[in-house]
Amino acid sequence: MTLLAFDYGTKNIGVAVGQSFIRIAHTLKVIKNKRSGAINWLKFSNLFNQWKPEKIIIGLPLQMDGSQQYTTILVKKFAFHIKKKFNINNIEFHDERLSTVEAKCILFSIGGWKKLQKSDINSLSASIILQSWFENNK
Repeated sequence: MTLLAFDYGTKNIGVAVGQSFIRIAHTLKVIKNKRSGAINWLKFSNLFNQWKPEKIIIGLPLQMDGSQQYTTILVKKFAFHIKKKFNINNIEFHDERLSTVEAKCILFSIGGWKKLQKSDINSLSASIILQSWFENNK
């Protein structure tokens, strides 16, 4: 089964792909939202046509105490639109707490400050979210 994972952001949405058979997440290119903040659904359509995912994993942003935040509501709206626009019912949320911190640490260890590009962070975060989902769903 092919899975796509997303790390939602108001400016950039990190993307990762994985296969349930090999259980390894791979980063894909970030999808930049339009200047107005609207989601670029055409790029998502191309992504879904290319990968034909059977399951979607979306990072759920929570406060460190587990409570919701404003972005949590935006992520749930994002999931609702994916379900409706692409007729995908198999969507799961996965706790993304500290995925961005982990992504920054990995990128910094590879190339220092120069490697800390926002798009790299978002896509690596999506990959971390998907890899964590694989590990928690054996």
